[in-house]
Amino acid sequence: MTSTQKNVIHWFRKGLRLHDNPALVEALEGAVTFRCVYILDPWFAGSTQVGINKWRFLLQCLEDVDASLRKLNSRLFVVRGQPADVFPKLFKEWKTTHLSFETDPEPYGKERDATIISLAQSAGVSVISRISHTLHDPKRIIDLNGGTPPLTYKRFQTIFAGMEPPPKALDPITPDMVRGTLPVVSEDHDEKYGVPTLDELGFDTEGLAPAEWKGGEQEGLARLVRHLERKAWVASFEKPKMTPQSLMSNQTGVSPYLRFGCLSVRLFHWKLTELYRRVKKRSDPPVSLFGQLLWREFFYVVATNNPKFDRMVGNPVCIQIPWDRNAIALAKWAEGKTGFPWIDAIMIQLRQEGWIHHLARHAVACFLTRGNLWISWEEGMKVFDEFLLDTDWSMNAGMWMWLSCSSFFQQFFQCYCPVGFGKMADPNGDFVRKYIPALKGFPAKYIYDPWNAPEHVQKMAKCIIGKDYPLPMVNHAEVSHINMERMKQVYQHIFFRISRTGMV
Repeated sequence: MTSTQKNVIHWFRKGLRLHDNPALVEALEGAVTFRCVYILDPWFAGSTQVGINKWRFLLQCLEDVDASLRKLNSRLFVVRGQPADVFPKLFKEWKTTHLSFETDPEPYGKERDATIISLAQSAGVSVISRISHTLHDPKRIIDLNGGTPPLTYKRFQTIFAGMEPPPKALDPITPDMVRGTLPVVSEDHDEKYGVPTLDELGFDTEGLAPAEWKGGEQEGLARLVRHLERKAWVASFEKPKMTPQSLMSNQTGVSPYLRFGCLSVRLFHWKLTELYRRVKKRSDPPVSLFGQLLWREFFYVVATNNPKFDRMVGNPVCIQIPWDRNAIALAKWAEGKTGFPWIDAIMIQLRQEGWIHHLARHAVACFLTRGNLWISWEEGMKVFDEFLLDTDWSMNAGMWMWLSCSSFFQQFFQCYCPVGFGKMADPNGDFVRKYIPALKGFPAKYIYDPWNAPEHVQKMAKCIIGKDYPLPMVNHAEVSHINMERMKQVYQHIFFRISRTGMV
């Protein structure tokens, strides 16, 4: 090899796919060698901050990328360590001339990438970073808003609607695009660079149930097809109504695949646009059609320059609320032991499967914060970060601030009843019976408030409340009233300060 040859490293983080990967496409032009790398930090893998379902999903994504790269006569190189330690060694060992990666819009990612870009430049390595995890560059949206992020979803929608359409998704990498590159895979590749197993990462997999959500680009693309085939919903383009069936994991959900970048958000956007035009015979689909994608984009934009977006103190977009600290109450909520079957079933599903319906998220978030327990949204965010497959830093913090009325949404008088909400969502109670077997014998009349069931009903159900299933940890009617008054005082204080000083 000569010094003029183009030797490429493509660094996977999010964006775990070979379709719509502009940084990789550009890097491959004229390349003599290319290696696709995923860096696995052993310390992070051993931490308890990420649950086993989330790790399993990630490893399946990496296995899928590896399988796709095999068809290109290459492999995925999984390297242990930290990026700042790993890259200088790889640059030297592999005589690297170019490093490519998908631009990360989040503050931590931007700081990490700035460090690696500096290391690359010191080593004489050119860097190719391209935007493909969001529909638009967050900086452009901020510029269009006068240099500050739009802090209401309505304002964000207005800006988005006035922008040019997002770029079209690029086709997948093909064998023709890498024809002429030299092979770089050694016989001991699996030993040195193979995708590890959960057991190798130190997880106890005994009794682990099969995955409800299989990770990977191919699964994400297959789900996109099924998602778009839901003609009844797509034709009307309304937000899907919650039904008892929608509470369960299904084969058309795509949110975890967008989060890990197995599925391109731009591909989703354009496929949805094409389908709308085909069904509706109109050229311009309404902005509301892309609600799921726009909320994602909104939180990325608001968070991109705010490293304290995931905390209350020091966060300029977050209202300061004197939340209580109660480790016992927090644990009961997180473990699905509140005594409210609707809340507990949701939290148990979250732990078992890594996903819950968006309105179920509303219910448990309200219960933990302003509705019943008056515990900080930051604590709920940590639990979701551990178990929820489809949420990342920006989305998670943004959603919790919104649902706790700490930012973006101030209608604190709207409180979800942990009994009535469940009855409305699934009147027969099948969802509760699936995730809380102890309650499966209760008739629908009492499934959401079993403590009100007469003694003979509890005995027939073989479940005595207070013994076989906990009593409610709070009196919802009382605490929700108290907490609403607390929120009212917080907002009155804010409005008073604004009227006096013009500042929050």
